[in-house]
Amino acid sequence: MIGIKSISMSEQVNNPSTPKVTVAQFGVGYWGPNLLRNLVVNPHFIVKHVVDQSYERRGFVRSLYPDLEVSDKIDVVLSNPEIDAVVISTPVRSHFELSMKVLESGKHILVEKPMATTEDEIKQIGIIAQKKDLVAMVGHTFIYNPAVQAVKKIINSGKLGKIRYIYSQRVNLGRIRSDVDALWNLAPHDISIVQYWLSGTTPIAIKRTGMAFVQPGIEDVSFLNMEYPGNIMVNIHVSWLDPRKVRRMTVVGSEKMIVYDDLAKNKVTLYDKGIDRMAVLGENMDFDKKESFDYNHRSGNIVVPKILWEEPLQVEIQHFADCILNSIPCFTGIDHAKQVVSILEKAESNLSSAFSMNT
Repeated sequence: MIGIKSISMSEQVNNPSTPKVTVAQFGVGYWGPNLLRNLVVNPHFIVKHVVDQSYERRGFVRSLYPDLEVSDKIDVVLSNPEIDAVVISTPVRSHFELSMKVLESGKHILVEKPMATTEDEIKQIGIIAQKKDLVAMVGHTFIYNPAVQAVKKIINSGKLGKIRYIYSQRVNLGRIRSDVDALWNLAPHDISIVQYWLSGTTPIAIKRTGMAFVQPGIEDVSFLNMEYPGNIMVNIHVSWLDPRKVRRMTVVGSEKMIVYDDLAKNKVTLYDKGIDRMAVLGENMDFDKKESFDYNHRSGNIVVPKILWEEPLQVEIQHFADCILNSIPCFTGIDHAKQVVSILEKAESNLSSAFSMNT
């Protein structure tokens, strides 16, 4: 994919000339262990310190990585000049404050999604990162997924024709959060993918509907509807109250259609299907009159593209290293982070929801 440089891990292992970034990590909760695992195995990183407020989580880290320094104090990291970068995987509400402190201390950041809770906060992060010439990257991991990249390539090729609409489902039974609702927890993945596929185009209309069933004020299910320039519709359905786990996105074009299913063995399927307007010969040898048209339901070949799989988080972590060491433009940097959070903010301001505690 253009803009992302991926280096074979096997080519770098035990290479003494491999440049290094000394890194710390804040937070090892739900997603944090995955980030830490990829940092530890990446030869471009030296993991120096891990911070978590939970005694149990610190013990968990020590059991896996006994040589790592572990504490509950971020100041130990901020004041350490040997540490070049920090990965932040803490609750969403802490992202902005921690990001600003880390950047002020002169260290690069990779922040788990979303980067912050407002577009203004991300702008402030961007200003200080630019001022200090530091990398500020958000962990929209699905952008680094080879299947998502394959769909982007097909869209750019024009094979789908004109994009008509995109819809996605990201649902499951649990995991229920209390710090953010289902939209802020789950939809950043789908929004970031849509923004990537549509080349960062800004939606011209946003509407959200949702409902809270389990916790007061914390929506368990949301439907996000967006309209993009060119009459492109997007619908995103997220929920943590569904009976089955679904991670599927469909792109419908005028010529062909494509399905990306993250849980399927074949993650991308291209369908040569559509409805074409077909001229019908009229009584007066006339093909041009409006009433002389019929519609043909086309159902052609189904193609499963070959995709070389690589763990998306591994690619993301490697890209973070490349941005720091090789000054590569950050693929999910400030601009991308602002796009996603701006949509979430507008969705929140246009919320049409009802509250119920009855199940």
